[in-house]
Amino acid sequence: MQKTQDLPNTPSSTRNLLMFLIPSIFGVLLFMTPVMINGGFTIPIAVLAKTLLGVLGQSAPIVVTSIILVSAFGSLLALATKPAFITKSKFLTGLFLPTPVWLVVRLLGATFVTMAFFGFGPEHVTGGATGGFVMGDLLPTLLSVFVFAGLFLPLLTNFGLLELIGTFMTRIMRPLFGLPGRSAVDCASSWLGDGSVAILMSSKQYEQGYYTEREAAVVGTTFSVVSISFSLVVIAQVGLEHMFVPFYVTVCLAGFVAAIVVPRLPPLSWKKNTLINGEEKVLEHEALPEGETLFSYGMKSAVNRASHIRSLTDVLKEGLQNAADMVFGVLPVVMAIGTSALIIAEYTPIFTILGMPFVPLLELLQIPEAVAASETMLVGIADMFIPAVLAANIDNEMTRFVVATLSVTQLIYMSEVGALLLGSKIPVKVWELVMIFILRTLVTLPVIAGVAHIIF
Repeated sequence: MQKTQDLPNTPSSTRNLLMFLIPSIFGVLLFMTPVMINGGFTIPIAVLAKTLLGVLGQSAPIVVTSIILVSAFGSLLALATKPAFITKSKFLTGLFLPTPVWLVVRLLGATFVTMAFFGFGPEHVTGGATGGFVMGDLLPTLLSVFVFAGLFLPLLTNFGLLELIGTFMTRIMRPLFGLPGRSAVDCASSWLGDGSVAILMSSKQYEQGYYTEREAAVVGTTFSVVSISFSLVVIAQVGLEHMFVPFYVTVCLAGFVAAIVVPRLPPLSWKKNTLINGEEKVLEHEALPEGETLFSYGMKSAVNRASHIRSLTDVLKEGLQNAADMVFGVLPVVMAIGTSALIIAEYTPIFTILGMPFVPLLELLQIPEAVAASETMLVGIADMFIPAVLAANIDNEMTRFVVATLSVTQLIYMSEVGALLLGSKIPVKVWELVMIFILRTLVTLPVIAGVAHIIF
């Protein structure tokens, strides 16, 4: 194995060991430990989010509307006046001095949320399936997740846990997916809890110089998977909840195939293997030094990382900034892009027309009611739940199974995941997300159809 430079000499003091162990254990408990709530599995961070959502109650739409208005008009005012307290703060500059394009997106989000909140304007914007849904249902949920996920994320990222897990998982993640071992934590967090947590984690790892441009884009678009709990909602919508186990096994199998294939194709394969500062990433540090076992080197890496923590106050400050960055930076983007995508899906025939080329493919794969199924093929890019809603009217169980499974494995939907990715620091563009969505559809559909023929 390639020899690499040893870690700097860092005393494995009790202080450093405890600084690694205690926060990391709390991080695992919060983000990666399944708990049974109301007959279903979730993670504690999701429980905290739902608790906050319950506390907000009917005032949640007021809160999210106020946040988006402050973000939009605060940015407009800051751009016009450029006060010193903002320009001299890297954090506030990033928060309230966006590029012109993102300023327009924030202003569009403010317009949509105001119309939806006060109920004036065209039904296309304010309706319960478009702006009303995003403002009243989606944004309050994201707000509650962002607050706790952002606040406690440093428990996973700052105290050595990723270094330990990364040492063990690199031998799997690097050959299969071309990713560092630490990316396995992102996948586990989204699988057990919420994909938005994984996107937040991936973005911060990229900002901190642990992921390259390509790695951040691959993790964000491939491993921010749909949680088990929401997958159950999707399969229940098409009336096949009794088939949840084969459904989710198929989701995992198709997702695994997509994770191997799609990152090796454009546009993800075109991404540069450079860090956020433009430097090339050296992979030598992922090799195991001579004389070290996986566990010993993983522990040394973890304790070394924890030794750099000098102040827990700074860690708390970083957590608060994480939460503020997502709340003020991403919620307006989700409102603008999510509402726009849902308007297109609900009030135009665009996705029906775009789905017509899939009819021959579905017929080739021997999927019954191919024409009805084709209408669901691309509409999922607006919102993942729409294909399941449309498929509920399809008579054939196998076709409903295929549509529901495909909608979960497509992964990129603009009402949430797509908007979150665009609003984060992860380097992806709208056209790239569309291409990735189409590639995931083409790669996973034959896998899903093959399993469906075996089951049915």
